[in-house]
Amino acid sequence: MDPMDAIKATYFQECEELLADLEQGLLALEAGEGDGETINAVFRAVHSVKGGAGAFGFESLVAFSHVFETTLDQMRSGKLDPEPETLKAMLRASDILADFVQAAKGQGDVDEIRARAMAEELAALASGAAASSQPVAAPATPPAEDEWGFRPVRVEVEAAPSAWVLSMRPTPATYSKGHDVPILLRELSRLGDIEVDCDLSALPALDFLNPEAAYLTWTVHLPASVEEAAIRDVFDFVGDDCPIELARGHDEPHQNEAALEKLPEAPVRASDAPHQIQASDGSTPKQNNKVEAAATIRVDLDRVDRLIDLVGELVINQAMLAQRVSQNDLTQSSTVAIGLDELEQLTREIQDSVMAIRAQPVKSVFQRMPRLVREIASSTGKEVRLITEGEATEVDKTVIERLSDPITHMLRNAIDHGLETPEERVAVGKPSEGVIRLAALHRSGRIVIEVSDDGRGINRQRVREIAVVKGLVAADSILTDDEIDNLIFLPGFSTATTVSNISGRGVGMDVVKRSIQALGGRISISSHPGKGSAFTLSLPLTLAVLDGMVVAVGEHTLVTPLTAIIETLRPKPHEVRPLGPHSAVLEVRGAHVPLIDVGVALGWRAHPVNATEGVILLVESELGRAALVVDAIQGQRQVVIKSLEANYQRVDAVAAATILGDGRVALILDVDALIEADRKDRFQTLPFSQAS
Repeated sequence: MDPMDAIKATYFQECEELLADLEQGLLALEAGEGDGETINAVFRAVHSVKGGAGAFGFESLVAFSHVFETTLDQMRSGKLDPEPETLKAMLRASDILADFVQAAKGQGDVDEIRARAMAEELAALASGAAASSQPVAAPATPPAEDEWGFRPVRVEVEAAPSAWVLSMRPTPATYSKGHDVPILLRELSRLGDIEVDCDLSALPALDFLNPEAAYLTWTVHLPASVEEAAIRDVFDFVGDDCPIELARGHDEPHQNEAALEKLPEAPVRASDAPHQIQASDGSTPKQNNKVEAAATIRVDLDRVDRLIDLVGELVINQAMLAQRVSQNDLTQSSTVAIGLDELEQLTREIQDSVMAIRAQPVKSVFQRMPRLVREIASSTGKEVRLITEGEATEVDKTVIERLSDPITHMLRNAIDHGLETPEERVAVGKPSEGVIRLAALHRSGRIVIEVSDDGRGINRQRVREIAVVKGLVAADSILTDDEIDNLIFLPGFSTATTVSNISGRGVGMDVVKRSIQALGGRISISSHPGKGSAFTLSLPLTLAVLDGMVVAVGEHTLVTPLTAIIETLRPKPHEVRPLGPHSAVLEVRGAHVPLIDVGVALGWRAHPVNATEGVILLVESELGRAALVVDAIQGQRQVVIKSLEANYQRVDAVAAATILGDGRVALILDVDALIEADRKDRFQTLPFSQAS
């Protein structure tokens, strides 16, 4: 790969993070939760995007970022109030800035008319703030128009006694990290006319020149009208890798020659080489106290996946060793058994550590949703407020990558179908603004994501009528409320009367269900007419490993996820009670739960075994509790998940497969699917059960 392409790829990755921080900061300000530091963070995000864009010559991106940055600078200096309308304009500007970044990546185009209008709106906000502040000195000649046909806003403060003199001496770290002096000079030139002098006195003869060293010192004269903060901002992107000294022209820049001579030839950390910029009166300006971020490293995801695969193989081989030791009847006190126990503990720690590398907060998905909600609310004419909770909840990266589409569909459905129009809400005594809540939490070793709204709820009568008309359910079917609610997951089902760019084509919730099932998860609905609906997704935390209970069913070996098991027991005869000709329930501490013979459910035997002769696994899922009947329990162990669909095909009530210590393949039960299938078999009220 071209080194420049690698640097660009890193820049675009950073842009994604910066744009997310920008939107999050603007939303916090809009919600009244931000402060001065939030405004500074928003400004730095745009400034960093602009700095990198200038390095790669993305002039259109630089031009728009500059206008955006100028307006944010007015807000940062207190001349522009963060009012709701202003922040809405900046949120739209952040969307356009994201479009410019995508265009720079070659993955889209920018609507130039929209971008020009947005830039002019930002310029008007900035010029209005400047006009309302202290008197300004008008430039001698108007600035030239840029490529969009509007003049950039340049705020000129009252003339200071003399011009600025900036002295900078790049270090080797300046160049090793991809920074370049010409780029810094170009950024300074955007502030006004500059004069540049280069001191070559430290440059050695060619024979003694070190190509990785830095020998040049630069002196830049800037107009007195330029704000000191604007000059410093140019070096935010560089940090302490390029020490600077700044003073007014009538004072010589304060130079610490001894310190300059001792500058190391290696990169300098901020904590190792602090420096201060002295103002003309000798005072030290307010420092930007930054908390040093945790050290991070970017690693290609394929390498992490390879590492996880190897750790998975290590777990399998450790299990095989344990099996061999057990078969040879070695005592627990033998050195081999003790060493094997230590190996098992180390293997688990290694596996947990490797899995933690892939664990990421769902914040990366949740941050994309406010923009989506704004767009859909605008197109439907509804007032919507999105509340997010549990953004720090961590889950495996493979799960996160596949969460975006289901959540997007559910939010679209909630806004378009769930929430009423402002007029309808007011008429029934609700606030005109609808509320959608997007929450994530850990529960029983799984991640649960809930999308709820305070809208009209599901109109079950209309849903049933549409299902009958479309031939999805028989007209004489007797359906429970839950079964009617689940009709919306059928392919081709839609309650929309007209086709729009949001809904009406019968594609959406069925896609959600298939996506969640492909991840080994389940989706459930809770709806109350007139009060709203809640869609709950239950997903595994990882698709790589799980702790399971190994059980025997006939001649087959299965693994049941340990997180789903509440307890194991052997029932007494009086605790098992028949329910109908083919079903039974188990009484557990006054409650009755359905008995499910796993062998019968998987088609391995025609008739259920006597529950009192087997072992009961009392399990709990999003669908409720159930008692699974198995023949015996073989033990508990951590297993590596292998996709059954990728290697064979999808099997009902089976989530995946694994390799046991003796080399045999064991199926991993899908507890939710078992309970759901049992419910359908018991009541037989859903003739479309195979389609759903």
